[in-house]
Amino acid sequence: MDSDDPYAHVAVGKLNLKKDEGIKKKKRKNKKKLLEQVVKSMENSQTESKPQQPHSTKTKAELAFLEQQEKMRTKRILEKASMTHKERVEKFNQHLDSLTEHFDIPKVSWTK
Repeated sequence: MDSDDPYAHVAVGKLNLKKDEGIKKKKRKNKKKLLEQVVKSMENSQTESKPQQPHSTKTKAELAFLEQQEKMRTKRILEKASMTHKERVEKFNQHLDSLTEHFDIPKVSWTK
């Protein structure tokens, strides 16, 4: 090795980073299994939240309202879980295509 060489102390080869174990890709889950897990978790949460105190201060109407809210929430979650992002985008694009030109933003120009 020459002492005149300015690159004599440079490391040769690739850099070893702290977490250089390679690229790991996310595994895709089966859509049906995911839906089943969501449904099971919803059922478990409903059964856990059912036991209420006998001396509850809520009226029958309030309890019915809360129960209906929970049903609507689970329905909304299941609808969102059943569609992929691509399907949601396609549905939204179809909705935008179905709108009339009345909703378009008019072109504004002071020069013409």
